[in-house]
Amino acid sequence: MTTDLATWAAERGVKYFMISYTDLFGGQRAKLVPTAAIADMQADGAGFAGFATWLDLTPAHPDLFAMPDASSVTQLPWKPEVAWVAADLYMEGAPVAQAPRNVLKRLVAEAAEMGLCVKTGIEPEFFLISPDGKEISDGMDTAEKPCYDQQALMRRYDVIAEICGYMLDLGWKPYQNDHEDANGQFEMNWEYDDVLVTADRHSFFKFMVKSVAEKHGLRATFMPKPFRGLTGNGCHAHISVWDKDGRNAFADKAMPFGLSAEGRTFLGGIMKHASALAAITNPTVNSYKRINAPRTISGATWAPNTVTWTGNNRTHMVRVPGPGRFELRLPDGAVNPYLLQAIILAAGLGGMRSKADPGRHHDIDMYREGHTVTDAPKLPLNLLDALRAYEEDPELQAALGIEFSAAYLKLKHAEWNTYTAQFTAWEHDTTLDI
Repeated sequence: MTTDLATWAAERGVKYFMISYTDLFGGQRAKLVPTAAIADMQADGAGFAGFATWLDLTPAHPDLFAMPDASSVTQLPWKPEVAWVAADLYMEGAPVAQAPRNVLKRLVAEAAEMGLCVKTGIEPEFFLISPDGKEISDGMDTAEKPCYDQQALMRRYDVIAEICGYMLDLGWKPYQNDHEDANGQFEMNWEYDDVLVTADRHSFFKFMVKSVAEKHGLRATFMPKPFRGLTGNGCHAHISVWDKDGRNAFADKAMPFGLSAEGRTFLGGIMKHASALAAITNPTVNSYKRINAPRTISGATWAPNTVTWTGNNRTHMVRVPGPGRFELRLPDGAVNPYLLQAIILAAGLGGMRSKADPGRHHDIDMYREGHTVTDAPKLPLNLLDALRAYEEDPELQAALGIEFSAAYLKLKHAEWNTYTAQFTAWEHDTTLDI
């Protein structure tokens, strides 16, 4: 039964709703709607000009309508008179095929038709930096190995504890928070759930972290590699699949690493499409400064550069830490919350259908011995290589949707072209006297 948002608001003292959608570049767009008008918005949607955001639309297209999904409604803990609600995009009464949340919902429905429910948990990393973005916010956070630094964590207690408290209030079941491997970097974890729930919470989490940081006079960034020499922001995803009886279809203690035959085929799909996956999981020019980075100040990048998998070993693209799940370590902080989950489903479900083989695993330290692996492809070196890999993967394009794929590739190629048109200081410094 659909929640009546007007009644829901009256019971909680909510005065405004943010009807929000996420565009192809991960931009969060919203209209602030007074509660007095929410009934009409719930019936007809909030109108937007699609061309004004990162969607492949023109100024001549009809109005874009964001239909709020009441199941996602979330009261802002730091401003309780406002509620956030994720929306699905429609145009002239039909779902917009290129809209990221619509792409994910279609794939969730495909999984359900197979009698499956995919669940994920994510590990979003972020930096707390100065408002001008030029440096980390804590001048005392200078350790060579700052991961889990107790003092640095507690110097940002007010920010981290406030966010964690809000997650507790929202029922997300957060279970740990830590200072991460780079100076000024943090990670916060909450319980895994169905992929659509995780995507909505991921989207809201980014909004919440940025809002709370600003409240404290700071700035939060999920940029993949905001500072040279420091470990970048990852967004690892832990993946499991459950059948209609609530059984973890990935769990089989009799199999290597406790990963079932079904789980191996899902992993096989991820491995098969890994190079093309990067176009989605690592969607910016800056992303490739993280997955192809030299060793950082702390001694490791904690990011993959080769398409390999293993057991409980963090130097590979995929880690199987225990029975019933595996961790995809490729995604970074810039990943679109909805497209992250969509690409996991698209590749994994395809692998299950075709009974894809993930290939042999490697029990080595990829950071020290990766050069010895000759039977696994390297990940793309830059965004253009990733886009080309996606273009050369018609199976993955079809799984995500031809209309979506065409729109995404068009806009991302334009972004790459904008980047290559820049004149950099490096060019000037290295070429001036040739």
